[in-house]
Amino acid sequence: MAKELTTKEENYSQWYNDLVSKADLAENSAVRGCMVIKPYGYAIWEKMQAALDQMFKETGHENAYFPLFIPKSFFSKEASHVDGFAKECAVVTHYRLMNDPNGKGIIVDPDAKLEEELIIRPTSETIIWSTYKNWVQSYRDLPILVNQWANVVRWEMRTRMFLRTAEFLWQEGHTAHATKEEALEETEKMINVYADFVENYMAVPVIKGAKSEHERFAGALETYSIEALMQDGKALQSGTSHFLGQNFAKAFEVQFTSKEGKLEYVWATSWGVSTRLIGALIMAHSDNNGLVLPPKLAPIQVVIVPIYKNFEQLDQISAKVNVLVKELRQMGIRVKYDDRDSQRPGWKFAEYEMKGVPVRLAIGPRDLENGSVEIARRDTLEKKVEQLEGIAQHIEKLLVEIQDNIYNKALKFREENTTKVDTYEEFKERLASKPGFILAHWDGTKESEAIIKEETKATIRCIPFDGEEEEGKCILTGKPSSRRVLFALSY
Repeated sequence: MAKELTTKEENYSQWYNDLVSKADLAENSAVRGCMVIKPYGYAIWEKMQAALDQMFKETGHENAYFPLFIPKSFFSKEASHVDGFAKECAVVTHYRLMNDPNGKGIIVDPDAKLEEELIIRPTSETIIWSTYKNWVQSYRDLPILVNQWANVVRWEMRTRMFLRTAEFLWQEGHTAHATKEEALEETEKMINVYADFVENYMAVPVIKGAKSEHERFAGALETYSIEALMQDGKALQSGTSHFLGQNFAKAFEVQFTSKEGKLEYVWATSWGVSTRLIGALIMAHSDNNGLVLPPKLAPIQVVIVPIYKNFEQLDQISAKVNVLVKELRQMGIRVKYDDRDSQRPGWKFAEYEMKGVPVRLAIGPRDLENGSVEIARRDTLEKKVEQLEGIAQHIEKLLVEIQDNIYNKALKFREENTTKVDTYEEFKERLASKPGFILAHWDGTKESEAIIKEETKATIRCIPFDGEEEEGKCILTGKPSSRRVLFALSY
C-alpha cells in the first residue's frame, strides 16, 4: 500500500491527497467541493468530539442547536461581519420544485420564490444573537455559555479534503456576559482549552497569540489563535477564539438590566474548531508509509494479527488472544483482533500501517510455544519480541510512550524550523529556501502587513502571547517595533 503513496519529498500536496484516500479517511463527493467522510475518518472526528465536548462541559458550557438557515437581513445588521462572509455565502431563493412543462425534467417552481432569501450558515453569530435577545432581560440571565456541534457552508472554489471544503463539520461556542472583563476571560480560557486539546490529544505543539487587525474574524474586536507547523513548513490555524465586544448585542438589541438597575448591552465571544484538525493530524505526523496517529485519538489503538497455516492453529491462537483482548478492553484500550481468513498477514500489516494504528501484535504457533508475541510500533516502525505474560500492562505503558514520542518529534521539528530574522532580505531568503515559522519585527501597520503578504505570500499568523518585549525595527519599513510577530506561509 505504501508503494501507492506519492512521497512527501516528491509532491507533498499529492502525498496528502493520496494518504486521505489510501487510509480510507474520506473521498470526494458527487457535489463539487464537498467530501464524504468515511467511517474510519469519522471515527477520528468522534474521538476529537468526545474529548473536546468533555472539556467544554468541564468549563461550564452546554450544547444547543440553532437553525441551518439564516435570514439574509440578519447579515446586514453587522457591517464588518457581512463583508467578511459575503463572497462565501450559499443562498436559498426558492422552496419548491416542479416538473418542467416542456418535459425536460425537474425545474425550480418560479412561483415558489421566498419573500426573503435564506443564507446557509457560514457561521452562526447572527442567528444566535437574534435568539439571545429573547433569553436575556436581567443580569441574572447571564452568563450564557452555549456550544453547538454543526455543519457550515462556505462556498470555496479551491478545495482540499479536510483542509478546505464547501461544507465542513465543526463546533462553535457562543457566549454572552455582563462585563467586558468576563468576556475577555472567556476568550482567553477557550484558546487555552484548544491548545490543551491539540497538544495533549493530537500531540501537535502550538503557538498561542493574538491575530493582527487585518487577520481578525469578521466582526471581532480581538481574535486569538493557535498556530501549528506542518511538515512542509507551512502553518495551519488550528483553532480561534474571538472577543466580539458589544457589536452583535447592539446589532440585535440584546440588553440587560444590571445590578445597579441600568440598561446595558451584553458582551460576547465566539470560538471554534473544525474537521480541519484531521488535516492537521495527518500533516503533522504522518510519513511515506501512511498515517501516524497519536494513541489518544486512534480509533484502533492495538491490532492483533494471527499467523497460522490451518484452522486448528488459528483456534489455539484465538483462545489465547481472546483473553488478552478482554483484558485490554477492561483497561480502556481500543483493540481489534483481525482473524479474517480473506487476507494474508502481510496485507493486514500494510493496511494497519497505512491507517496509523499505534501498536500491532503478531502471534503465531511458535509464539504460543515460547509464550511470546511480536510488537511493532507505528511511530518508530520498531519491532520487538516480548513475553505474553504481563503484555497488557506493557502495552498500556507503550501507548503513553508513543503519545509522548509523537509530540516530542513534532516539537523538535518546530524548534528546528523556527527562525528569527532581522532584515527583509533574510526574510525572503528563508521563505525561499526552507519555509517554517519566522519571528520578525513589524511596525504594526496594515500597509506594511499587506505589502509583505503581497510580495512573499507570508502572513502574520499571530502575535505570540509568550513573546518578550524586544526593541527592534520593522523588517520592511525600518520603523520601531517593540516585539516580534510570527510569520509563515499557510494553508
